[in-house]
Amino acid sequence: MLGLMTVDSAGDLAPPAPASKEELLVQVALGDQSAFGELYDQIAPRVLGLVKRLLVDHAQSEEVTQEIFLEIWQSAARYESTRGGASTWILTMAHRRAVDRIRSSQAGRDRDTKIGIRDLAVAYDHVAETVEVRIEHERVEKAMTRLTQLQRQAVSLAYYGGLSHSEVADKLQIPLGTVKTRLRDGLIRLRDELGVAS
Repeated sequence: MLGLMTVDSAGDLAPPAPASKEELLVQVALGDQSAFGELYDQIAPRVLGLVKRLLVDHAQSEEVTQEIFLEIWQSAARYESTRGGASTWILTMAHRRAVDRIRSSQAGRDRDTKIGIRDLAVAYDHVAETVEVRIEHERVEKAMTRLTQLQRQAVSLAYYGGLSHSEVADKLQIPLGTVKTRLRDGLIRLRDELGVAS
């Protein structure tokens, strides 16, 4: 890295002034590793501080900071000094990376939560289920006794026997329209007996 040597008041040569971050980024874009090292020394504490403020976790902050400096090395040629200072460009990149990490972590937690909820074994009370089914079955049997013989016969064949309307008509040797009427009337009466809202 070339620097300007200045002469102090005693006539001695003073060390060169450090290069600006903008100058260093130009050199980094050309593949200058020493310029990259100098840029790192100048701005790494600020980058790590910004990232750590957002992420809180020190280990993740260091990891994201490494990713940022890798991105700087790879994309230094895209830096345009006319659009802002080097520090602003780097810190904007750091902020974006940190926010991306936060979003990624949150998405991972949300996904894990959804999977955990999906895989959660819900307690199932077989005894209570059996009792409920038996009570419901008894209610239906009692309600079926309130139907006329013809309605009960049509409902039993269609719903317990699994026959289609036309099969019920064939079995009972009655017109299809009559079967449909008996089923409709029987189901309305069952609904009323069981107290089911339509």
